[in-house]
Formats: sequence, structure tokens, C-alpha cells
Amino acid sequence: MSTAHRFDRGHTDDLMSFLAASPSPYHAVANTAARLEKAGFRQLAETDAWDASSGGKFVLRGGAIIAWYVPEGASPATPFRIVGAHTDSPNLRVKPLPDTGAHGWRQVAVEIYGGTLLNTWLDRDLGLSGRITLRGGEHRLVNVDRPLLRVPQLAIHLDRGVNDGLTLDRQRHMTPLWGLGSVQEGDLIRFVAAEAGVEAQEITGWDLMTHSVEPPAYLGRDRELVAGPRMDNLLSVHAGTAALAAAATSDGLSYIPVLAAFDHEENGSQSDTGAEGPLLGNVLERSVLARGGTYEDRARALAGTVCFSSDTGHAVHPNYAERHEPGHHPVANGGPLLKTNVNQRYATDGGGRALFADACERAGVPWQHFVSNNSVPCGTTIGPITAARHGIATVDIGVAILSMHSARELCGADDPHLLASALTAFLEG
Repeated sequence: MSTAHRFDRGHTDDLMSFLAASPSPYHAVANTAARLEKAGFRQLAETDAWDASSGGKFVLRGGAIIAWYVPEGASPATPFRIVGAHTDSPNLRVKPLPDTGAHGWRQVAVEIYGGTLLNTWLDRDLGLSGRITLRGGEHRLVNVDRPLLRVPQLAIHLDRGVNDGLTLDRQRHMTPLWGLGSVQEGDLIRFVAAEAGVEAQEITGWDLMTHSVEPPAYLGRDRELVAGPRMDNLLSVHAGTAALAAAATSDGLSYIPVLAAFDHEENGSQSDTGAEGPLLGNVLERSVLARGGTYEDRARALAGTVCFSSDTGHAVHPNYAERHEPGHHPVANGGPLLKTNVNQRYATDGGGRALFADACERAGVPWQHFVSNNSVPCGTTIGPITAARHGIATVDIGVAILSMHSARELCGADDPHLLASALTAFLEG
């Protein structure tokens, strides 16, 4: 493996802009769609009939997007090449009855979403984002991107043993405050309505969440690192979007390149917008049928299909190296990871390793192995779900980061571009 780096500052700058503009899965999907439209893709409605035309297309559903490019002359049995990712990140999400408080403090009731590192949300300036639903079913995005909320930690004077071990009760200790005074029912939604420019009584539903308002930034003496929110897994969504747009300009495609960015990976993927739902399978099947295909054509197309499930992985931590597998220490700026687990927490096998190595070689990109320490339970991704649900050959890959599931994560500044280059080579076939 080559150790030469190909740091593209423009790509990383663009990633940082994408992270800052995508505080919720709904914003991430909207921003991805806007980038694809700029590249010539067009949105299809799931309720409309689809035609056999070539070109770039995408479907939106909630916090998920499926996009694909049909090259000229593609047959109904043409296989797909899929980049899989997810749009959601662990955070604090607003409860149905949000207005709460005590002892003269006004607070917002929240529920913990995903495997959140709770302590990283303490004493951090938080904004509020997501979507509201109006009477009649219209959705609108909301982004209060300024210091609005804060989860205050107890002072050390009142907990002298805190540095010997911090214990946080998810119900009692994680409720953010946002003002002074008595609790008033409907207060938060009235505030959100004013921010969105609508009347409060028009809001009949909401999916709102907190986000850190501190912007992404280069870090280190030589600015060779990037710190920012939601790298798990918007880094992969951004790279997959860039790769799909690039593949759409290639001549002689023998596959149909696809980006599948799902919601709800952080809590098991079991939803209509998650990887375990029917969305991807429906889109692939409808694409085959729109081109005049049969069940046999669909089966042939999926038999030749490959998915690169791209999600962040763990870089070796200098302060906790014993938690990592001793023979496999991925480093920042070492290129994308090939993630392997023989118990199928990752879907990679030897054939997948060969496909990934080939894509990286053609892209001129270094790559690394990730395997979990046998004494530490291995996480998982949408990879095994995609492989099992659709019978698709799947390879788990990603970028090495530190502080995964923190409100603010860390990666090498080279790695986002290296990942996007490898994904482009994969989609181009």
C-alpha cells in the first residue's frame, strides 16, 4: 500500500460546509438533493409512474435519499454498483411534550437518540434543527443555528468525586435549559413557528433535535486534522454524492451507479427510511421494470450487484491503544478502511477485499484494515443488513476517526478526498 497522500483541500473545505449546513438528516438529504440537481439529476415521486429514460434520478423519503444514474443503452439486467451510507447521528431529540423546567429554569424535554457519548453534550452551546409538519402534510426545514440550549454540568464543588467517574442519568441529567421563568405549555413550538415564519397553530407535527453550533475546523499545527460534528456518517454521504456525480460524467459505464443514504442506522435501521426497510429494494426493482425488465432481469441485475457500505471506523487511539486489535492499527490520513468481522458484524469477505483493493489501486489511494479486538464487542453497519435483505454482495469500508458518537468527532484532512476517490473508481467500474 502506498503511503503517499493526495490531500485535496477543496474537497475537505466542501465537506466542512456540508457538515455545517446539515444539522439533521432532513437537511443532509435536502443538501444532497441540491448537489445532485446541480449535476443534472432529477427528482422522481414514488407515487408517479417511472419511465425508461436514461440519466440521473433520485427519490426522497424523510431523512433518506436513493439516487442513481442510468447510462445510455443500459439493459433491464444491467447490475448496480451501490454506495451505502446513513444520514443520522446520535444526539438529543425533542419529546412530544417539550416544555418542562424546574426551580425557575425553563427547559426542553429531550430523548436520547442512538449510542450518544452523553458527556460530550455537556456545557456545549446547542442549536435546534429538523423539520416541522403543517396542516395538510407539508414539511418545512428548521435550523436555529445559534446558541439556544445548554445541558449544564454540576459544578465540581457539588460533586467532588466527579473526576473519578462521571455518571449521568439519561432522564434527570440531560435536559437542556433555554431560559428563565415558569414553564408555559406550547412555548417551544411557538418559538419554532416564529423562526419558520408560520403560525403556531399550523404546526401539527415535528421532528426536532439539538446540534452543536460550533462549526467544523481544521486542527493541529499543520492543519492536517478536521474536527466537526456528524462525521459519522455525513462524511460518507458527502463522499458518495461526489462519487456519484463524477461517475455520471463517465463514458462507457457497465453498471448503474447508486447512492443509498438511509436514516435510523444509529438505532437499528428498522424503519421505512432505514436500511432494513423496503426503500432500496423498491427503487432498484422499479428501475429494472421501468426499463422493460422482468422478474428474471431483476434477479440477474441483483446477482451482479455490489454495495460498498461506507461508514466511519475507529482510528487507533493514542491514549487507549489496548482497546484496539494489536495487529491492526488504522491511522488518520492513512486512507479508507476495509472493515472485516468473521461473525458478520461487517459483510466483507475475501471477494469484497479484492474489489476494494482494485478500486483503491485504480484510484491511486492507500487503504487500511480494521478488525476489532477480540475482547471488545464489534459494532455494525448497514452492510450486513443490505447483504441479507437484498442478497447483494456487500463490502464494509469507511474512514478512520476518533471520538465516534461524540458531539464533535475528528478525522484526518486527507481521508475524505481519498474515500471519495476510491468510491468514484468503484462506481465507474
